[in-house]
Amino acid sequence: MINKTDSLKAGLRPLLAKTLENALSHRIAKEFPRIGGPRICKLCAEMVMEVVNNHIRPRDSVHHGQIVWTAIDVNDRPGWCQKVADTDLVTVVLDASTAEDVQARMDHEHASRWRLRKAIRLCRQTYEQGGLLTTYDLSEILNYTDSMIGKLLKEHELRTKKLIPRRGTIHDAGNALSHKWIICHKRYVEGKSADQIARETYHSLEAVDRYLGQFDRVRHCLQQGMNTAEIAHILNCSISLVQVYEEMDKELENKK
Repeated sequence: MINKTDSLKAGLRPLLAKTLENALSHRIAKEFPRIGGPRICKLCAEMVMEVVNNHIRPRDSVHHGQIVWTAIDVNDRPGWCQKVADTDLVTVVLDASTAEDVQARMDHEHASRWRLRKAIRLCRQTYEQGGLLTTYDLSEILNYTDSMIGKLLKEHELRTKKLIPRRGTIHDAGNALSHKWIICHKRYVEGKSADQIARETYHSLEAVDRYLGQFDRVRHCLQQGMNTAEIAHILNCSISLVQVYEEMDKELENKK
């Protein structure tokens, strides 16, 4: 004879199985019958849940003026023709609007100034949470053209000799060249060590050494009397990169 306790347990136990993870496992087994047995389906469901949980933020962790945004993982450097769909992503919480932002507009501060300040804040907050924004991310958040945002950031970096961590500068992606110029400036004009430069520019020591090595090779070619196109061809790099290093070389000569 079954006692009431056992009967209650038998009736309630199925409720414990009503989970999203089990629903995913069941759906995987149903849609992909050749993927494997229950253990494989369960592992697949656990992996899906891990991704979902990493991209969701509880409502009480996002406050007024903040947004949840998906960024590129700072540790996933882009490969050749790598798509974002094949890239590791991280979810970050950003201060899209602060009291300082509102006050700036009330004070009729020039739009380029408060936009630049917001862009810098968003980039740094994303980096601190393990991610990187692109100028297109910033364009969407700030409702401003990506070209103008890129221009504001580049001018700020060259003026202050301080890099803003974003995908173009940290992952050496796109057309961003200001980080290379700043790294060379810190080494050959300011006389800083590679270790110190790496800390100040959010770069690895290997990346700093690579950029400095590129610059040294360009300088050597210039000393041999080669022109820009010849140097780019020999070193297998872009003409725009060679031009950046040429300008850097001229500045060094003027410092002597």
